[in-house]
Amino acid sequence: MGCTISKKSERTPGYEEPNVLAAATPFTASEIEALYVLFKKLSNSIFADGLIHKEEFQLALFRSRNRRNLFADRIFDLFDIKGNGVIEFGEFVRSLGVFHPDAPIEDKIAFAFRLYDLRQIGYIKREELKEMVLALLHESDLVLAEDIVETIVDKTFRDADTKDDGRIDLEEWKDFVLKNPSLIRNMTLPYLKDITLAFPSFIVSSEYEDSEV
Repeated sequence: MGCTISKKSERTPGYEEPNVLAAATPFTASEIEALYVLFKKLSNSIFADGLIHKEEFQLALFRSRNRRNLFADRIFDLFDIKGNGVIEFGEFVRSLGVFHPDAPIEDKIAFAFRLYDLRQIGYIKREELKEMVLALLHESDLVLAEDIVETIVDKTFRDADTKDDGRIDLEEWKDFVLKNPSLIRNMTLPYLKDITLAFPSFIVSSEYEDSEV
């Protein structure tokens, strides 16, 4: 009786060994075992195939499979590293690792940049910034007048676009975020610091012994 994930019959598509993922993320092998139990639950909430589909991702975020949001769609797209329309276990852990408190700030900044780079062209245009601002306001159930939104977008874009070329590149974005760290506050999830304590029922027994105690 236990929650080990070593048996081939229990493995989902895209499964990666905990020790491999632990070497590539801030998580320990035991924490990855806990995440695997969570992943299996999410990936079978609508489609029983061991993969997280966009509908299941929406359901996990909003408790509804019908509520769509640009912000959530972009997060899903970035988690879907292979770009095949589903999130596999390895992708889930590697992407979630960016939100770990111990993840390098450079990784968080780069992830946030890709989040705002809606067209995936390597820089952020003003209209993309506005789309994300509106999506984040919607996500927070905040409604602001159009002129206020325009003022926010204008000031943000003007402050970030230091080269004054009508776009924000990664270098400008990094400088802007370092001066305004609140922009990536949501890129850190404190409970990921020790997932086995946050979700103790996930770990009943483990075949992996962590070297750090």
